[in-house]
Amino acid sequence: MDNATNFSDFRTQSKKGILVIYSNQIYSFIRAFSILLFVFIQKFSKFSSISLSYIYFGFAAVLLFFLVRAFLIFKNFQFKVENNHFILKKGILKKTNVEISFDRIQNINFKQNIIQQIINVYEVNIETAGSSKAEISIKAMTFEQATALKNSITIFDKKNIESDFEIKEKPLLKIGFLELLKVSLTENHLQSLSLLLAIGIGFYQQVQQIFESFGNNELMENYIEKNSVAFQNSVIIILIFSFLLIFLGLISSFVRVILVHFNLIVFIKNDTLEINQGFTTKKSVVLKKNKVQYITISTNPLKKILGISFITFNQAESGISKENTQKIIKIVGCKITQILAIKNLLFPRENLSDFQKNQVDSYFKKRLYIRGFLLLILLNVGFYLVSKNPTIFWLNTILVPIFVFLIHLKYQKRTFLFSDEIFEVNFGSIETHQSMIPFYKIQHVSLHQTIFQARKNVADLVFQTASGKIKIPCIKINEALKMYNFALYKIETSQQSWM
Repeated sequence: MDNATNFSDFRTQSKKGILVIYSNQIYSFIRAFSILLFVFIQKFSKFSSISLSYIYFGFAAVLLFFLVRAFLIFKNFQFKVENNHFILKKGILKKTNVEISFDRIQNINFKQNIIQQIINVYEVNIETAGSSKAEISIKAMTFEQATALKNSITIFDKKNIESDFEIKEKPLLKIGFLELLKVSLTENHLQSLSLLLAIGIGFYQQVQQIFESFGNNELMENYIEKNSVAFQNSVIIILIFSFLLIFLGLISSFVRVILVHFNLIVFIKNDTLEINQGFTTKKSVVLKKNKVQYITISTNPLKKILGISFITFNQAESGISKENTQKIIKIVGCKITQILAIKNLLFPRENLSDFQKNQVDSYFKKRLYIRGFLLLILLNVGFYLVSKNPTIFWLNTILVPIFVFLIHLKYQKRTFLFSDEIFEVNFGSIETHQSMIPFYKIQHVSLHQTIFQARKNVADLVFQTASGKIKIPCIKINEALKMYNFALYKIETSQQSWM
């Protein structure tokens, strides 16, 4: 085996890793001290030449310190593969040794940020189910080295390696620029617009701080107040602003989809999925079949017209971090044949078309109406307190039908079905989501019933997986008990491992 791809002895990453580590440290430093940088720019003309000399000297010393630190981190970061274990030792003053069994490894991801793309190296992240982020991150490897490391962990014989390259020529899914444009048109534009507005508010606060530092805060406030009055009194400006928001929502959805899913290619290799995507940050994720807790297939009316859906793969997450989005992997633009191929990989010999879907009890709809009614009251009170105009209540002629329509959709889509090995839960309102969970992935099942549900003889079933909870609300108590006992039986008698 070539020394470049031999991991039997301790080795370091590519020497280009020094530059990657160094740039990451500089970026973190600038983010941490961005306020001081603004102050320095503002007061630049007031510093004496001697003071500037000290500042420049201090800045150079910091850069030199980070360079030395980057070199030491690189030199002390050594790893090898031995006896189906990944072994790592690292640290400058505090030495750390890490040993991970291949069975514990959940994902092996490749990433490339802008700097890594320029110098042509890849970051390799090794994730386990118990970590809230990548447990091991190798900052700089050539593609040949990264692929060899991945194969040494996920592929164990020559036959599998040969089939790996053979299958790679025929991807399951490949989405180009035009297909991503279609996907972006079917995205949740309100979510994209909310993210854009949050960024805009943050930028506004930064600009406001700059004006305050220059003592021109009143000038900015007067300008905003003057234009706000003109905005409120002009119907044309309001209409233009509304269309501008819609346009910004479309553009932000398109940018978000392109940045995350650019050049999306999916391969099925043996019992794994390999997903490659990304624009500014390129990612390659190897997703093992046995590490997936459950999948969710989602669509909406526009996606149905275009014949596409997206699939999210939920993996085991850390109990420490409840906001670990890295454990959820998403594939967009899937057609029916591709969804069937992924289902066949994860749930072979399972045909749910022979089983009947069950609707949740009508009490679920009544509960939605009560919550919707309370929300409408809060909205009316809020609108009135802001406008002080009783005509604002005419908005209910629009809001009430929308609420009724959404509640009806949400109730109609709340269905479920059980087979011998897996169960399916359907939910959503405008979007439709279908989650499929094997029984052997369930760690715990519980039956909940409030005093109000007890009067109606209904209860909620909650299934706990390593990736979170799945809830089926408002089922008739006798049916809920049958499902509860059946799920317990399947959990206790299953011989398959959830990981």
